[in-house]
Amino acid sequence: MSEPPPVVAVVGPTATGKTALAVGLAHRLGGEVVNADSMQLYRGMDIGTAKPDLAERQGVPHHLLDLWHVREPASVAEYRRQARAEIDRLRAAGVVPLLVGGSGLYVRAVLDELDFPGTDAAVRARLTDELAAVGPGVLHARLAAVDPAAAAAVLPSNGRRIVRALEVVEITGRPFAATLPEPAPHYPAVVLGLDREPAELDARIAERVDRMWAAGFVDEVAALADDGLREGPTASRALGYAQVLAQFDGTLTAAEARERTVSGTRRFVRRQRSWFRRDAATTWLDAADPGVVDAAAAVIADRTIGR
Repeated sequence: MSEPPPVVAVVGPTATGKTALAVGLAHRLGGEVVNADSMQLYRGMDIGTAKPDLAERQGVPHHLLDLWHVREPASVAEYRRQARAEIDRLRAAGVVPLLVGGSGLYVRAVLDELDFPGTDAAVRARLTDELAAVGPGVLHARLAAVDPAAAAAVLPSNGRRIVRALEVVEITGRPFAATLPEPAPHYPAVVLGLDREPAELDARIAERVDRMWAAGFVDEVAALADDGLREGPTASRALGYAQVLAQFDGTLTAAEARERTVSGTRRFVRRQRSWFRRDAATTWLDAADPGVVDAAAAVIADRTIGR
């Protein structure tokens, strides 16, 4: 009986073209896509997350989209459980799983043996109360002082992740990253990183935001707000969604919400690039190369021969 296929991970910054590459590889390899974008896990968050529609999927099955209601907090552990179940099923059937997305912690949680640091309910509650009292900016500045690497990886507006990082630092006495073990692979995997020149990617981000607004993004946020988006500790912080909610509240103008979505996404892309570039096992590809699918397929073939 032949050995199950490896997992092929397609990672990299937002707006590089990961979906198109993954779909091309799926057709080439007989694979299916497993989502690793943390915000595409939420139902109804379609336009703002660039969730691939049926036309973009080109008949390729996509798994782990639309799992959670926008009021639910994200859970990396629950995501890992469901992602591994899908991957195990696909590999047992001889189908190549393509793990695709820009959420680095989610990708690592699936591919590696990774035990997350524990929690302390009292510390978490105290920090959460402080977040409500002073806002995420103050806590982010504190995180930057005690754990610069963690602060660089977390959006200053993401209060939930800031609280978690500060909690880990407090209960362990070590930087957040130092509490994570050296990765040991859970699956045989080929990791492909997709990137573009920074100026080109900046332009693509502005174009993507223009398309979002033209496609009715503000109406999408309004509908989700009616369905409890503001109560969601994770979904309400998503890029674009947080800015449009602020527009609804009158703290940003429509033009400011749009511009801050562009600038915030550009900053986020730089953090994504820094995260993924730390993994020496990743093979980087130029998304602007018209032969990028061929190049990716060649890397996969080279890495899997003789496994």
